[in-house]
Amino acid sequence: MLVLQEGTVTDTGPLAAEQQLLVDVPGRGVRPATADTALLGRCEVGDSVIVNTQAADLALGSGGFDVVHVNLTRGLGGEGVEGAHVMKLNYSSLQHAVLPVEDGNGELPDPRPVGVCLLHGQLAPFAWAVNEARQGTQLGYVQGGGGALPGGHSRTVIELRDSGLLAGTITAGACYGGEYEAITLAGAIAHGIGELGWEAAVVAPGPGIIGSGSRLGHGGMAALDAAHTALALGCPVVVTPRMSNGDARDRHNGASHHTQTVLDLLLAPVTVAAPRGGGAEITRGCGHEIIEVDVGLASYGASGLPGTTMGRSIEDDPLFFGAALAGGALLAVAIDAAP
Repeated sequence: MLVLQEGTVTDTGPLAAEQQLLVDVPGRGVRPATADTALLGRCEVGDSVIVNTQAADLALGSGGFDVVHVNLTRGLGGEGVEGAHVMKLNYSSLQHAVLPVEDGNGELPDPRPVGVCLLHGQLAPFAWAVNEARQGTQLGYVQGGGGALPGGHSRTVIELRDSGLLAGTITAGACYGGEYEAITLAGAIAHGIGELGWEAAVVAPGPGIIGSGSRLGHGGMAALDAAHTALALGCPVVVTPRMSNGDARDRHNGASHHTQTVLDLLLAPVTVAAPRGGGAEITRGCGHEIIEVDVGLASYGASGLPGTTMGRSIEDDPLFFGAALAGGALLAVAIDAAP
């Protein structure tokens, strides 16, 4: 069953795609919470809300806050989007209708390069590196599975959009709340590089990642679906591996077991990026081409974009950021090489 509690809003942050709150939950105290304003509307001090407390109760690293399920004071007057008929989060209590991009003519566009990231934390250095190599590149972001589902949950995406490093966002599959909604990853990629005119797309999960420590039970497996989908559309694929030389867990040091599993299971070869000297950490799988490139760690660090991953700085974990920068640099090369 859902772990739901009633509480009272005691403080609110600015109204945004996600509103940060403090909620007094009887028996649990005053706790941070977040409200998806696209689904629930705004919250104000004194509102009575129902919050899902389970992630915070379990002290999960990427979900250590409560999530507002409904605002009983002012959240019961929603009318939905006029003309929308395709459901996201269907058959759950949060199902809502959207206008999907697949309602267009459905023609397959000319293929363009697609980058695949295993973690949301790779997105900022990846996009920065694309722009460093090709100023003004129209790079679009497709949010797929493996992490958070709400498209408004990422402050990084807002920053990248404001700075022009991302040309747009599409939330695909169960993800929702992007600038555009897609029923499938294939629909999202095709619409972005076709109707929206993106020169390339990057597919990555939302913030956080699902994990069990097992070979197959983790959110990184979403990268397998993303790579296969892009390949099926005829798109050149650049995979950004999850790498680390600062993670305390052995399974994530060097090339993470998430990366190794995805490369082992891919049914066709892809290009895999690595920072200079890091390629030896990555297994070849089914004939993947591993290309090492020089990366600008110091320049990225001075950019003002997010420079930590799971509490580790660029200095603490240069390989993590180096791999993401390498992925963006190689995607820029693929864009130039595309017909």
